[in-house]
Amino acid sequence: MPKIFKWKGKSSKGNIVKGELTAESKEEVQSYLRKQRIVPRNIAEKPKPLFGGMGATPIKNKDIVIFTRQFATMIGAGLPLIQALDILSKQTDNKTFGTVITDIKVEVEGGSTFADALRKYPKIFNDLYSNMVAAGEVGGILDTILIRLAGYIEKAEALKGKVKSAMVYPIVVMSIAVLVIIVIMVFVVPTFGKMFETLGGTLPLPTQMIISMSDFLSGAGGLTVLAVVVGVIFGIKRFRATKKGQVIFDRILLKLPILGILLRKVAVAKFTRTLGTLISSGVNILEGLNITARTAGNKIIEAAVLEVRQAVSEGKTIAEPLAESKVFPPMVTQMIAVGESTGALDAMCEKIADFYDEEVDAAVGALTAMLEPLLMVFLGGIVGFIVVAMYLPIFKLITLV
Repeated sequence: MPKIFKWKGKSSKGNIVKGELTAESKEEVQSYLRKQRIVPRNIAEKPKPLFGGMGATPIKNKDIVIFTRQFATMIGAGLPLIQALDILSKQTDNKTFGTVITDIKVEVEGGSTFADALRKYPKIFNDLYSNMVAAGEVGGILDTILIRLAGYIEKAEALKGKVKSAMVYPIVVMSIAVLVIIVIMVFVVPTFGKMFETLGGTLPLPTQMIISMSDFLSGAGGLTVLAVVVGVIFGIKRFRATKKGQVIFDRILLKLPILGILLRKVAVAKFTRTLGTLISSGVNILEGLNITARTAGNKIIEAAVLEVRQAVSEGKTIAEPLAESKVFPPMVTQMIAVGESTGALDAMCEKIADFYDEEVDAAVGALTAMLEPLLMVFLGGIVGFIVVAMYLPIFKLITLV
């Protein structure tokens, strides 16, 4: 597991520099410093903060977007890199992010490139970000690349938000339904059960079923069910954390009747947006496919893109192995083929991404419209059955009277 190391050393200019680096071992830190022409004097593992790091403000994508746009503006205005980093480190509202920017500034002052300094924080600046910055530094268009990056992150966040909004509604309704049913079964039904006992006689079958279930949930059975549910959720999470589990779950998700179609459209939009942004920024196609695969968010998509990368390294086009993977729709592979043949692959990828962003919007709207009546029928059906079952003996008693 990667650890955070604090280091201090002497740069090639004779200055004393220091900083932090996320690495697997001290040897990896030493190797990194040597590449930066820094003679290490002291390397020590940074102690973990008490209470799991309480007090540290999480760095959100919104913070990164603001930083990227402001940084692009400063670089475009001709401000030196180090001065721009110094200003941004002081004016950011997120103090944790401010510390990170300060460390990046120290790295750049010590002779590192801006991209190499960003690679120290892979959880904040992913491979896509650092590689695009590297391409921008080499090509002398860092401000342009940063603007593209900010736009990419905003669109990626918007896409993620659409999927979340589609999932939040059914989860909230189902949670409320379960809570209402538990309250009725544990607190309301037992009251009716005691009343029916005093009346005597044989209860209707639906009423017997509800009362038996209520007795089970009110006693030790309820704790058993809770323990089983918690155990199943924990087991699924543990299995999902394994490589095999990720592949199985991602394959199942893509094959689901309605949700699977939505997730496939999201994957296509993300793949084409990422690849188009990387290619237009000057990142070579093999590295672009590698980064796109690692940021896919789905192991099936990742495996398909890596197979495409392997085929491209052997001299094939992107469209041919992409069509053979059967993961992406034919329209996507045909448009990519046109983009390759015309030399406008980046522009074609952006068009596909825009199209599928609209498709995701439509799919989310259709999913929400379909789920609303289904969930209402589900909740109303269960609660209605319980209510009718409880009132059947009363109706019977009234008939007898």
